[in-house]
Amino acid sequence: MSEQANLQANVELIQAAYAAFVRGDIQSILESLTPNVEWIAAPVEPVTGTYRGKEEVAHFFHKVDELADYSNFEPREYIAQGDRVVVLGYYRATAKRTGRIFECKWAMAFTLQDGKISQFQEFTDTAALNAALATASAATA
Repeated sequence: MSEQANLQANVELIQAAYAAFVRGDIQSILESLTPNVEWIAAPVEPVTGTYRGKEEVAHFFHKVDELADYSNFEPREYIAQGDRVVVLGYYRATAKRTGRIFECKWAMAFTLQDGKISQFQEFTDTAALNAALATASAATA
């Protein structure tokens, strides 16, 4: 496979994972991961941390589902080089426990190995998310 075809295949894999997320099809995302995947979540409670392996990543997505309802999730730009794909995007969501709306731009970095995602890391506006997620008692503490 040519380098350009490989880059295109990598981008298409990430695009398919995002489409699965929007559909709520977490199983398809899990199938796109290597068995020893490392998934590094943004430092936002309760999802913060590093998740290793498909089972832990499934737990991460369960936490995300409990956290927010996404009304808008837009991957906007894909940048691919070698075995890396970086995606720039935007989301808008409502925090389930507070009812507050949050929105921010984000960057997500993926490393691929043998046609599967082997590492993920999210970079986002953690201040906006933490403010939307803070309960009244936590916000005044």
